[in-house]
Order: sequence, then C-alpha cells, then structure tokens
Amino acid sequence: MLYQSDNCHSLFFLYALTLFHSFLNNVTMKKILIPTDFSENAMNAIKYGLELFKNEKSKFYFMHAYEDEVYNNKALLTRDTLDKVISIVSKKSQNSLEDTLKQVKYISPNPKHSYNIISSYSSLVDETDIIVDEKNIDIIIMGTKGETNDRKLTFGSHTLQVLKYVQCPVLSIPENYKYKQPKHILFPTNYLMPYKRRGLKLLCEMASSFKAIIEMLYVSSSTKLSIRQEDNKQFIKDMFYENKINFNIVSSKNFIEAINTYIKENNIDMLVMVNTRHSFLEYILFQSAIDILSLNIQIPFLALQNLRRD
Repeated sequence: MLYQSDNCHSLFFLYALTLFHSFLNNVTMKKILIPTDFSENAMNAIKYGLELFKNEKSKFYFMHAYEDEVYNNKALLTRDTLDKVISIVSKKSQNSLEDTLKQVKYISPNPKHSYNIISSYSSLVDETDIIVDEKNIDIIIMGTKGETNDRKLTFGSHTLQVLKYVQCPVLSIPENYKYKQPKHILFPTNYLMPYKRRGLKLLCEMASSFKAIIEMLYVSSSTKLSIRQEDNKQFIKDMFYENKINFNIVSSKNFIEAINTYIKENNIDMLVMVNTRHSFLEYILFQSAIDILSLNIQIPFLALQNLRRD
C-alpha cells in the first residue's frame, strides 16, 4: 500500500509539473499572424516580424485567404467551372505558402520560433478573425500595402480592412522599410479613450525588450487635464512602470501635422495609436483616401484595437 501511495504521488507530481510547464509555454509564447499575398511587401513584413521577435519564443502563422482570387478569375470562372477554379487557386495558394515557409526557414532558422501555414477559401477579414479567436493571436503583422501597391495610398485596401474590422493589434510595415531595432516609440493620445490591458502589455513588453523610450504625445492648446484624463494618464503610468516614458504636450490645431512633425524631429521609429469608438484613428480609417494620405506613415505603425464591429 505504501508503494502504491508513493507511486500515485509521483504520478500526480509529474502531471502537475507537465501542466505547469504547459502553462508557462502558453503564457510566454507570442502568437503572431502574418497574412500574405506573396508580394514583396508581404515578404518584407514577414522579415520585419522575424527580426522583431527573434529573441522571443514565438509561434508564427502565415496565412493566405484566396476567395477574392477565385472570383476575380473572370477568364475561367463560370457556374460550371467554379469548383475547378477553386481547386486550381487552392493548389497555387498551398504551393506558394510552402515556398514562403522554405524562405522563412532559410532566412530565420530560429530555434525559438515555430512556423505554421494556413490556406483558406475565405475573405481576408473573415479568416483573420477566425484565426485570431481560435489561436489567441497576440499581434497581426502585414505590409501597409500588398501586391497592387498604389503609391498614392498610405494603406492598401486589404490592410485597411484588417485595421478597421479585426479585433487584434495590427502592426503594419511600410513598403521597403528595413528593420531597425525600435528605440523611440510615439504614442499620441488625448487621454480620453479607454485602454485595453492586453494591448498596452504587448507594447510594454516590446518596448522593454529593446529598452525603447515611449513618447506619449498630447496635441492640445491647453496643458490642463480633466479628472478623467488624469486617471487615464495614471493608468498608462501604472501599465508602463517598467518602461522609460516621456509625457509631451504639443500645441497645434492640426493633429496629423503635429504627429508628422514630431516623428521627423525626434527620430521616431514606431507609431502607436488606439482604434476605438470616436477616436482619431477611427476617424482617419473611415475617411476618404485623400484624408488618409495626409497621415504619411513611413515607419512601422501599431494599431491597438479597443473595438469590435459586427
């Protein structure tokens, strides 16, 4: 009986230890989704993500959603040929993802990283939403523009859709932007909007790993904050207690101009904004291309999402 009891305790201890290690792995591992259309811009975003998280245990998901490609294939597509076209595009998607995976493993044979590919006959936004929920994704990384690469626009249509509608932090990488370690991160805010702890925690960890300075920027003609603003400012201080953080006030009537000027004059290498109801970022994303153009983002742009739109 004593032997059986000791054996049971040993098995229970091993089981508990396994659960504990599994818990630690899930807590510390970053889960990163990178949608791709196999363009140069998409590969550039992949390279940036691999470098950004090279020192962290991370699970990468490279995803291609090809529904649009099926319906845009007008030369072949009819009611009778739909299944055949889907099969052709599906095979091409899978092969291209496997080629991407080979490139990634060659570029970054990182033992801290694991890689997965997902090919889906779905829209980009719908599939991204599903993966974010099912895999508990921490961050989405994608190029500001994709294959069409309209130079007149700050964001391509696919990136804009993800920024608008997917409830997950999105880091968009400008065309041809070469990775450099983030050292100065700009976070404009009016201190009126709510902040999600998970989004701020992600930023806190990213800044800490690179010893980056977070520059809070309040664009206003007044230096006096309301009680609500003071409370939100204190919340940010509490969340970023491990980080070096500067609180700045700039007097300007033009919010976008103030951001662009601050970026140029202070060697900013990442811009962070929060997308929530009635926020300035929401206003920008839902305006015309001309209005979006005025926010001429030439550095990585992290959108923290505080809002789901159904």
